[in-house]
Amino acid sequence: MTDMENVNLKINGVCVTAPAGTTVLEAARMAGIEIPTLCYLKDASQTGSCRMCVVEVKGARNLQAACVYPVSEGLEVFTNTPKVRKSRKVTLELLLSNHERKCLTCVRSGNCELQTLSEELGIEGIAYEGDRLAHEIDDLSPSIVRDNNKCVLCRRCVNVCKNVQTVAVIDATERGFKTTIASPFHMSLGEVPCVNCGQCIVACPVGALYEKDSTKEVWDAIADEDKVVIVQTAPAVRAALGEEFGMPVGTPVTGKMAAALRRLGFDKVFDTDTGADLTIMEEGTELLERIKNGGKLPMITSCSPGWIKFCEHNFPDFLDNLSSCKSPHQMFGAVLKSYYAEKNGIDPEKIVTVSVMPCVAKKFESGREEMEADGLRDVDIVISTRELARMIKQAGIRFAKLPDEKFDNPFEEATGAGVIFGATGGVMEAALRTVAEVLGGKPVEKVEYDQVRGTEGIKEATVRVADMDIRVAVAHGLGNARKLLNNIREGKADYHFIEIMACPGGCVTGGGQPIVPARERMDIDLKAERAKALYSEDEASAIRKSHENPDIQLLYKEFFGEPGSHKAHELLHTHYQVRSKF
Repeated sequence: MTDMENVNLKINGVCVTAPAGTTVLEAARMAGIEIPTLCYLKDASQTGSCRMCVVEVKGARNLQAACVYPVSEGLEVFTNTPKVRKSRKVTLELLLSNHERKCLTCVRSGNCELQTLSEELGIEGIAYEGDRLAHEIDDLSPSIVRDNNKCVLCRRCVNVCKNVQTVAVIDATERGFKTTIASPFHMSLGEVPCVNCGQCIVACPVGALYEKDSTKEVWDAIADEDKVVIVQTAPAVRAALGEEFGMPVGTPVTGKMAAALRRLGFDKVFDTDTGADLTIMEEGTELLERIKNGGKLPMITSCSPGWIKFCEHNFPDFLDNLSSCKSPHQMFGAVLKSYYAEKNGIDPEKIVTVSVMPCVAKKFESGREEMEADGLRDVDIVISTRELARMIKQAGIRFAKLPDEKFDNPFEEATGAGVIFGATGGVMEAALRTVAEVLGGKPVEKVEYDQVRGTEGIKEATVRVADMDIRVAVAHGLGNARKLLNNIREGKADYHFIEIMACPGGCVTGGGQPIVPARERMDIDLKAERAKALYSEDEASAIRKSHENPDIQLLYKEFFGEPGSHKAHELLHTHYQVRSKF
């Protein structure tokens, strides 16, 4: 009998109980049976278009796609019959016939779902040779390279861009053998309103999409004896870098990361968390001024460059709502080329600032014309978490064997508030910790704001601060940002302060983070597991409020004067521009 929640079925003759509403693919995985997939991506792409997950269903004339076929009471499914195996193998061989098989030089070699399937399904040769489509590589974007010669038409990138992020700058075009994934009128990603979030990259099962590589620039800078090369690492990087070296998802590797960067040859190794603490000082001050003086509300955070570009294209009427603060790594880069250079007698023109980011949109951001002071770029080079991992491997560094080391002085110890910037809700929580004490005029003992934590797409809360109720909202993923801003436009919602991150889950699942295969993502909540690493580091921090960071206090005392000062605005703040929707 079927109860309200579960149904009983048979998979390969074995009785299986699964929740009503699940698919055959999910039910089989719960029962320990692996069904191959290519177009399927949990929470992003369920189309049944690739036909790799076909199964036999008793009573059905044709093979069925397990990723979209719902379970039902008494269903009988067979996942490994000769007919199923033959269908999957032929499908895979046809995909390979039109695939550029340069696996040894592919950025995804060793972490390619097509490569894995070929091994598992026993592909021993190319059964079908014939005409192949040839595509020019699109490398005009500052962040993303598109190589359709390796595309398998799974449409995972399309579904993420269109349905999750609601950016919709790529889709399938043409028909039949000529079908390809392209932007409107076959324009480059650099010519359309792509926001450079890179979610298409982490969705892609092969090497058809990847970040523009900047590692050679970094190696060249390190080798130049006339340069002082300073690296900073974003908080989310430490929560995922270990995955590139076989460590479990969510393993914090802060100490080993600092040690690896030092061994790569960087002159100084700093933590972008310091920039995050600085951001809170400026952003918190800006929020208080807007609340007290009738400024434009709600104020919206400006740390996520993918979100900023999305706003410039789609919500120009909200540009005045954006905080004028630069993002943490841009702020820190400006500090390194001004205050730090002055204190240490270094010619700022000789400093090369390198940011290791979980986000490929940071590559675009660092090149924005606004991101400079006195003719010097705040950040010279941005590399992703994946690029850093490649550099470590190229250098022959045995990452897992490294000792834990600290960041360099000054700026050695950032706060717990700075580290949680990498998780959705983290910027909001860090800001509230400081704003609550400034408004209240006394220490606040409980610094956790559970109302803004978690992976729900949109979170709302009213936080009592001193004698004031501050209405806040947090959104992650641009589809959720669109919903939230439309609600405000329509008068359905009203807030003082909003945090928006372009990527689902925030920076921990940014477009530059390690790519986890679809089958592993079925069992792991990447957003939650990587966030745990940051919250655990916050809990262990001696200082958990940005305004209590002694390095930040000294920075204001010796250089900026006070948050929001004229010098702070010259170096730490920016402006935005209206961009075309197309």
